[in-house]
Amino acid sequence: MRAKNDRVINFVILATGVSSVVTQLLTIREFLALLAGNEFVIALIFFIWLMAGGAGTLLAYRITHRLFLPSIPRLAGVSLLAAAMSPALLLTIRLLRDVVFVHGSEAGFYPTLLYTLVTVSPYSLLIGFALPYSLFVLRRESPGYTGTTVYIMDNIGDVAGGALFSFVLLFIATPLQSACLASLLLTAAAILLLAGRGLKSTAALIGILITLVVVLAPVWIETRTLTPPGGDLAWYRESRSGRIKVEHQADQFTLFLDGVPVASSSDRQGAEEAAHYPLSQVDEPEDVLIIAAESGIMQEIDKHHPRRIDYVEIDPEVAGAMFRFNLLEKTDRMNVIHDDARAFLSRSTRHYDAIIMCLPEPETYQLNRFYTLSFFSLVRQRLTAKGVFSFSLQGFDNYPSEPDRQKLSTVYNTAAASFPEVLVLPGEVISFICGPGPLTADIPRRLRQKGIETDYIAAYFDGNITSERTNYLKSIIDADAPVNVDTRPRLMRLMFSRWFSLFASSPAFFYAVTGLFLLVYWSRLSRGQFVLFSSGFANMASEILAIFAFQIFFGYIYFQIGWIVTVFLAGLFPGAWLGGHARYHSRQAVMLLDGLLVVLSGVFAAAVMIIGHGLSLPFFLAYGFVFSCLCGFQFPAILKLFGDRDRQTTGAFSADLIGAAFGALITSTLLIPYTGLGGTALAIMGLKTASMAMIGTSHDTH
Repeated sequence: MRAKNDRVINFVILATGVSSVVTQLLTIREFLALLAGNEFVIALIFFIWLMAGGAGTLLAYRITHRLFLPSIPRLAGVSLLAAAMSPALLLTIRLLRDVVFVHGSEAGFYPTLLYTLVTVSPYSLLIGFALPYSLFVLRRESPGYTGTTVYIMDNIGDVAGGALFSFVLLFIATPLQSACLASLLLTAAAILLLAGRGLKSTAALIGILITLVVVLAPVWIETRTLTPPGGDLAWYRESRSGRIKVEHQADQFTLFLDGVPVASSSDRQGAEEAAHYPLSQVDEPEDVLIIAAESGIMQEIDKHHPRRIDYVEIDPEVAGAMFRFNLLEKTDRMNVIHDDARAFLSRSTRHYDAIIMCLPEPETYQLNRFYTLSFFSLVRQRLTAKGVFSFSLQGFDNYPSEPDRQKLSTVYNTAAASFPEVLVLPGEVISFICGPGPLTADIPRRLRQKGIETDYIAAYFDGNITSERTNYLKSIIDADAPVNVDTRPRLMRLMFSRWFSLFASSPAFFYAVTGLFLLVYWSRLSRGQFVLFSSGFANMASEILAIFAFQIFFGYIYFQIGWIVTVFLAGLFPGAWLGGHARYHSRQAVMLLDGLLVVLSGVFAAAVMIIGHGLSLPFFLAYGFVFSCLCGFQFPAILKLFGDRDRQTTGAFSADLIGAAFGALITSTLLIPYTGLGGTALAIMGLKTASMAMIGTSHDTH
């Protein structure tokens, strides 16, 4: 009977891992869709999720040994509660958004932090509690049960959950359907656990029934929870790029991608500016490339009678929605290409008379790739001798904030490093026109010479784009602002500063509080726990570093990035298994593992900085697998070296989670934006060197 209970409890641990990872990924996508989030928001979610999970593991030891004694029925109750809370978490995030924030408004850093803390913490605290509590129940059944085995089962569940979401659920199910399927697996595991006790308890039957209702009911109201106030939801899809919604209000259709309006049926001004500003500079454009698109832009481009229009849009669902709701007109000249624009340009041999980029602001690492020196240089290579390149940034009223001025200066200097001429025009958006030769700001005159009629430009251009405003725009550009390069994404740091300036706040308080917490936490860690903290930090930081580097060199290729995430999870399992079965554990062995992590980080940094685009997907996969395998090996090594009793095991679980939390936060918001890829790798090497030194001077056994 004990062996059977052990197998069922292990299944519960595995199902909890599957459900929690699926829920975590769904939560991230939900925040991105509702708050127009970026990597900084993702870092906040990971930070709060992992910190709360670490707190839950510590809480498990304190509560279990005083109030909540280990038992199979109680573990089943915890599992049922976790299953019910998964879809409830998504509903809470979705329904409270417009209660807490004004509909359609942007949320500041601290409101986002508080909202994330309140909504996410209860679930992640419970998940953090469940893992060590499962171990305590197992040890009550089988006293010699090891913490390493539980760690391995949890890793298997995490890998299965990540793979299930990335390669299956994302393509066949909506968010609430995905949460339901993952929760049903955990519910089934809890029922199996209770079945060993005969399911005779009325409380157990009621708990199962309530859980099933909470898990299944939200599926039927998915669309209603997404309907906007004061309008109609005309169309909705969950794609690999994010949440796509088309809202209908007052005879106007607006396409939203992750909460950001990207096209509107009434944006005639935007279409004219995007098309005619660059094409007016070219006498007879034949080949035109559009990266993403403004609503109505094809109609305006057709007035110049090009021979060919290549439209690059990575997500087929976005392009389909644009055509379906007449936000974009499909013409005989158009060739639709579903690919990452940067990857397409690097492979293409065609040269264009105009390349028109209609992408949003560089607020994410994915978008930042299109505002770097390498990308601008690539565009220059794909233009004809007299070809032009155009894009735009968000404008400002009268006087820009310092982050806005630095953003403008950095983009201008980056473009000027690749193009001999850069023309900047003010307006609701700041338009950049880049080319090899002289460019004219007298666009209405050029359009009249070409016999092209317009509505907005003909009537309002001369009144809005005055020489005074143009000269002022040029005067505020800082010639000393550094260019934005792939390996040091300066724009991301500026966008982070801009986020705070919009709400007259500063990140100083947040960093001061978290820094103080980190110092206090470090002071209470044993040497073995510090090793696991540093390994959790390094593993998460290395994963973010690898994903960012892969995006830079190869573009956003969804399945390949999914593989990188999966191998970072998968490597922990064989590492922990090998560590658990190794006969020899000593401080020297742990130091050797730290040393190998330092060397591996150095090799990765050197390869990225020296070889760069010559690297391949297998390199990133091998790096992720080996790095996480070494981190996984350290967990059982530390437990065997310093003890595998309940207190030491919960401390080890907690240190690993909290280390990963700080790895996600510091890497995304500080290390990569401020130090680049090489500096981030050096920071990882420095932390593991400190870990190696600490364990080498250790003389304690606790």
